[in-house]
Amino acid sequence: MRFSKPDTGGRMALGARVAGAVLLLCGLGLVAWNERRVMDYAAAVSRHGAPVLDLGAAGRPAAGQYGSTTRVSGTPEVVEPPRDAEFNVRSDSPVLVRHVEMFQWREITVAGNTHYELDWVDRPVDASKFAKPGGHANPGAFPVQGRQFEAGEVKLGHFRLATELVRAFPGRVAVPVDEKALPPNLAATFTVHDGALVTSSKPEHPRLGDLRISWEAVPLQDMTVLAQIDGDTLVPSRSAPEGQPGFDVQVGDRSLLDVLPALPEPPAAVVPVRAGAYALAIAGVLLLCCGGRFRKDILFAIGMGVVAVSAVAGAMWLAGDAMAASVWLLFAVLGAGLAIWRVQHRAGHAHH
Repeated sequence: MRFSKPDTGGRMALGARVAGAVLLLCGLGLVAWNERRVMDYAAAVSRHGAPVLDLGAAGRPAAGQYGSTTRVSGTPEVVEPPRDAEFNVRSDSPVLVRHVEMFQWREITVAGNTHYELDWVDRPVDASKFAKPGGHANPGAFPVQGRQFEAGEVKLGHFRLATELVRAFPGRVAVPVDEKALPPNLAATFTVHDGALVTSSKPEHPRLGDLRISWEAVPLQDMTVLAQIDGDTLVPSRSAPEGQPGFDVQVGDRSLLDVLPALPEPPAAVVPVRAGAYALAIAGVLLLCCGGRFRKDILFAIGMGVVAVSAVAGAMWLAGDAMAASVWLLFAVLGAGLAIWRVQHRAGHAHH
């Protein structure tokens, strides 16, 4: 009796094809899962209103950005510094603030006991409303008013900032007063004491009605701004809910998730996962061709693997983003072109 040898080569080829089919399906499943999470993230971001562009410090105005919300970071550049022309005080900062105080009577009531003291106050105090106005009269209106001066132009990165954003910059630092820079008429009235201008003849012992004027400025520091793009300018969002500023300003280089904590986490390793899907699909096609005319033809396997993965991803994006779908389908066409070239190349060799 004769026994035939098991068809070892045929079994190996069948096993390779089964493994190839599994790898190809895994590659297609991987790219489908990856694109679905990218699409879900894009949908979640769009629910926040306009698209959010995370431009950071390198972002610059470009076509197609109008109306988008963006995060821009960096140290502001003051193009036209603010200046208090009346006192000839300037500062290389986004905002310059003039503070005016007058030495006045104040009424203080503690535990039912009322007493009066002289102190610096930044607004006129109406002494007629005191419980005991006699002997505690105040001068009234200030001869000089407090004011705020904004820089003519402030840039963050490559974007100009609207005045509303500049006014929201946090932080204050004292601006030293240069007595020599004062106009002559004011130099005769004011003297410098503890970094401020005072009208007191004896600054250590001010009298009722004396004025004290000082300046503060917003310091130049790393900032992060979230606002809407209008050409080359960042402006408050026009679609912001009533009562909301429509922008956000924070100190330091803050991430998009720090500024928008409600924003979902972006999917991780999107590009490596796509590369992995291509690798699985190419390996799967290579194994599926085991024992056939295209065995060990790596170029044919690359072409067919790219076709399969790109076609699945492109089909998923068709309904949501025509541009993304077009890119994927372009890859599919390139892969098909490579595979067809290999088929024709082999057919030409077969004829010879």
